Amino acid sequence: MSSLTRTLSRTLSRTVVRAPLSRPLPSLQPILPSLSQRRNASSKHPKGFTPPSQSDLAELRERVQDFVRREIPEEVAAATDKSNNFPADMWQKLGDAGLLGITADEDVGGLGMGYQAHCVVMEELSRASGSIALSYAAHSQLCVNQLQLNGTAEQKARFLPDLIAGRKVGALAMSESGSGSDVVSMRTRAVETEGGFLLTGSKMWITNGPDADLIIVYAKTKPDAGSKGITAFIVDTRAEGSKGFAVLRKLDKMGMRGSNTGELVFDNVFVPHSHVLGPVNGGVRVLMEGLDLERLVLSAGPLGLMQAALDVALPYAHSRKQFGTPIGQFQFIQGKLADMYTKLQASRSYTYATARAVDEDGVIRTHDCAGAILYAAERATECALDCIQILGGMGYTEDMPASRILRDAKLYEIGAGTSEVRRMVIGRAFNREYAHLSQ
Repeated sequence: MSSLTRTLSRTLSRTVVRAPLSRPLPSLQPILPSLSQRRNASSKHPKGFTPPSQSDLAELRERVQDFVRREIPEEVAAATDKSNNFPADMWQKLGDAGLLGITADEDVGGLGMGYQAHCVVMEELSRASGSIALSYAAHSQLCVNQLQLNGTAEQKARFLPDLIAGRKVGALAMSESGSGSDVVSMRTRAVETEGGFLLTGSKMWITNGPDADLIIVYAKTKPDAGSKGITAFIVDTRAEGSKGFAVLRKLDKMGMRGSNTGELVFDNVFVPHSHVLGPVNGGVRVLMEGLDLERLVLSAGPLGLMQAALDVALPYAHSRKQFGTPIGQFQFIQGKLADMYTKLQASRSYTYATARAVDEDGVIRTHDCAGAILYAAERATECALDCIQILGGMGYTEDMPASRILRDAKLYEIGAGTSEVRRMVIGRAFNREYAHLSQ
């Protein structure tokens, strides 16, 4: 029995009520024998990782879809958007379903899967609610996976079980009001003291920040050393030594409402040496360890939003009649629907091809991780606009989810590096690859 089969049976099936499988999932070893020799080829996978087959991923998708139908129906997604509050009980539900530790080791409660699986979960959650999915990604990818990639055995054993079970909420804090993609310009400082560091400064645009129990915070420990003077810290916001921590405000955003985002303040917050993530002054490497993978997993968010736009537009276009004919039979509308579908499929192919290369070959191509989210994000905004146009007047009301889909989609052209920064990342990758020709 494959690892994927065991973990699916042990976790997802605990919370999903469905008919038993008509056949057991096949073992991966006889099908892909050479892959067993490539485990952890990129050092980005959990212990004993074996790449899943497409049938395994299809099984996972079915299980997540069942979870979403039950736990995130349209009423929950709409209420989350209107209230701008994340449903607090969702963390425990996600934890019970085994979805919060997709890429983490099994011995700390994770599923021991790879990035194709993480993209599947992200896509299906985003199809139901972009904001719930974004908070999920900030927890499971930016926090849990950073700990998985860079934490010591002691740090993983201490922090990951509660995060994976949904008992605690995780976040990552790098951006500041004047320092987004320009990491080196951050002003937050960490000064070494007896037993640890004192953290002082503020962070902005922090997804899950208002709710987080555990935050990976980046601060300068050697201010004059540029990128070689930044350190990553694990900050327990509920610990006694963190009394200087405060949420200054929760942001009232245009979209992704309910994915609680805030401005955080650290006033001499004590962080013990045991909570340093990675080497002191090696924080940029820690950040870069997960940055490409963050872009990759987040690129599945726009996929779910594009599918959601089609879920709204297709039935409407074939039930709404004008001049006695369903508008879906008019060529202009057919053209919009065809473009939406093609953009989704092209984006989906790019994202999953990139994820498959990571899982099966251990190949992480920076320009493909940036390219996947660049392309998917811009196409998602276009698809959401087309969805609104197809719905006409109804698309411009809050009675339909099209407005929410558009507002959520636009975030992916801004957050986790703007479209402009992603283009710059791709261009710089080409500069490095072809530098020998300019000599």
